[in-house]
Amino acid sequence: MSEIPAILERVLSMSKADACIVIGARRSTANVRWANNTSTTNGLAESEDLVIISIIDERVGTIARNHFPDEQLEDLVRESEAACDGKPAAEDAMPLLEGDGTPPADWSAPPAATTLGVFRGFSEGLADLFGRASSTGMKLFGYAEHETTTYWLATSSGLRKRYTQPAGKVEITGKSNDYLRSSWTGQVTTTFTDLDLEGMYAKLEQRLDWSKTMLKLEPGRYEVLLEPAAVADMGLYQMYESAARDADEGRTVFSKPGGGNRIGEKLMAGSVSLYSDPHEPDLEVLPFSLAMGSSSFQSVFDNGLETGRSEWVRDGVLRALITTRYWAQRTGAPGPVPFVPNMIMPGDGPSLDDMIARTKRALLVTSFWYIREVDPQTLLLTGLTRDGVFLIEDGEVKGAVNNFRYNMSPVQMFANVTEVGSSVPTATREFEIALCKFPAVRVRDFFMSSVSEAT
Repeated sequence: MSEIPAILERVLSMSKADACIVIGARRSTANVRWANNTSTTNGLAESEDLVIISIIDERVGTIARNHFPDEQLEDLVRESEAACDGKPAAEDAMPLLEGDGTPPADWSAPPAATTLGVFRGFSEGLADLFGRASSTGMKLFGYAEHETTTYWLATSSGLRKRYTQPAGKVEITGKSNDYLRSSWTGQVTTTFTDLDLEGMYAKLEQRLDWSKTMLKLEPGRYEVLLEPAAVADMGLYQMYESAARDADEGRTVFSKPGGGNRIGEKLMAGSVSLYSDPHEPDLEVLPFSLAMGSSSFQSVFDNGLETGRSEWVRDGVLRALITTRYWAQRTGAPGPVPFVPNMIMPGDGPSLDDMIARTKRALLVTSFWYIREVDPQTLLLTGLTRDGVFLIEDGEVKGAVNNFRYNMSPVQMFANVTEVGSSVPTATREFEIALCKFPAVRVRDFFMSSVSEAT
């Protein structure tokens, strides 16, 4: 039995507010690290969180704690109510979603927990790679993490929801013995039983071999082949900047001149589609809204709102932006479009090797690093390439080139896509653990604005 469901019910029974929302979470995390072809550390951690949201006269007061003993619960409830004092009425105030007070069958079941055992097969495969890397003059560094989080949601309007989210990620960097050459690869997983360690190792080995030849190139506009990790970081950044309210109020790249948004416009190449789906096989995520605070992106009043497949872009046309219930009502939109914490870019095109073989001249970019927004109204981003940029000429990789700083909007990048590869579960470098699936893509006129000394 978990104590959190009982705590949520106690909080609701103590509440004197007009309405109350309580969110509980229990997170279990396991991780392993390695360096210089040797496992270095591993660890287990558990944490619990409680969020109490009180609503009085449409004013919202919130408190969050990771330590909430029984004897302090009533004080925490009163504190959340007191936090309403002096605040204006919430602009996004809406009636809470109704429920019948019936909890799901697993409401009080023990929360799921991960253990170091989740890495058993992975660790055995990794140990084999250590030996092979040592014999070929390569050093492996990396980190793997698996977490299982159980969420509970209870409201004074009768909603009771629970969901368990597993998520994991592995990142491996291969370096030459002199540390002058490096390459990175990663994979996302929910189970650690579906990882392709052999494929990851082969990729590192191949890239380090390519890096034996070093070339210098000047900044400029290049055709590029972006590996899935680089595409994912740009795509996810775009999604996190795609609130309908921000667009309607003229603050983003999705704003229409004169007011409104650009839903229905073709903004990207016809080969580009982007969607989120909480029920995507192997990338399943929370199927309802869970918001600790309100923004243009989400609303505490939407807690418990069921989510489904949302098509953000179809065949290059912007189809939807993230829309709260309040903003949908205010603007007359067909309905809310809640945020879903995964993203998929479908693609069933050629392999990356085939794309390279058909390339006259281009850069192969394996990953981006330190991405920052420059201009929200165009979503212009700047960032660095890292751990492998390679020159392709006449269908062959000629060697590694210097790193670059780039300036590029993901919207413009997707508009310049000329070829889409095969979509695969993708680890990103800019985001912690993001469950997503992206292909490699070919992009024309990608702007490398300056040479970077990053390695």
